[in-house]
Amino acid sequence: MDQTTRDAVDEYLHFLRVERQLSVNTLASYQKDIESYVTSLFIKQQLENFDDVERFHILNHLKELQESGKSARTASRHISSIRSFHQFLLREKRCNNDPTVHLELPKIEQKLPKVLSIEEVDRLIQVPNTQKPAGRRDRAMLELLYATGMRISECISLNRDDIHLTMGFVRVFGKGGKERIIPLGSTAIEACTIYLNQTRGLLEDSKARNEALFLNQRGKRLTRQGVWKLLKGYALKSGIQQEITPHILRHSFATHLIENGADLRAVQELLGHADISTTQIYTHVSKARLSDVYKQFHPRA
Repeated sequence: MDQTTRDAVDEYLHFLRVERQLSVNTLASYQKDIESYVTSLFIKQQLENFDDVERFHILNHLKELQESGKSARTASRHISSIRSFHQFLLREKRCNNDPTVHLELPKIEQKLPKVLSIEEVDRLIQVPNTQKPAGRRDRAMLELLYATGMRISECISLNRDDIHLTMGFVRVFGKGGKERIIPLGSTAIEACTIYLNQTRGLLEDSKARNEALFLNQRGKRLTRQGVWKLLKGYALKSGIQQEITPHILRHSFATHLIENGADLRAVQELLGHADISTTQIYTHVSKARLSDVYKQFHPRA
């Protein structure tokens, strides 16, 4: 990758970080996609500049992805990244055309998110040993995740002053730094109160104060990987058979709300979805679960 190309990629990533305020994880995905793309253009296909790019060059790159075993969903994400990149190049006058104009996204089979039953959620949350500081922290964290439907990345980003237990709400900063206020139920309030009053001070490093709500054993902010490891361990102990993902409590939160009659727009607001079509997937999950129950228990199913 020559310096001109490197500069274009760096400027684009700076635009995503500063102007679009993408999260660290989303930014890393864009960077990986674009660097793979420009490597294909300028090294494998030996183009000299972005004005040389035509539709078939992009299709060649997508074919490489397919041959390497990448899914239609991954290809679709790459196309979105590439389209956004070329729009940026055109806007910044780094090229004179946009070869992605007539590029179509591949059809993706929509997979319904996996969710836990209410009974499984209860079992999972009861696993942490609340006789120990780490167990009280983990109980509070699991209660908070299920009570709010927030992403794990949002949860570990919380600071102490983001949670207001007396008022019964938590302030969350989602994608693009967008703020939303989520109410808390009594169970989550109780678990978080116990954690803050009895445990957080034991975990905090007195020499290096940390404003993070959830701390690890070294007094540092809990990481996404750390939470995922804890979650998988607790799922194993609870006897839950299905695979646990970082999003499973979020999916369960939304599905259980809709199953109990919650308004779709309200769920959209709680989840922080920009588009209600993203939230509508949970109505399909709810219907699918209802269908399974019918087939299992109705005598003439």
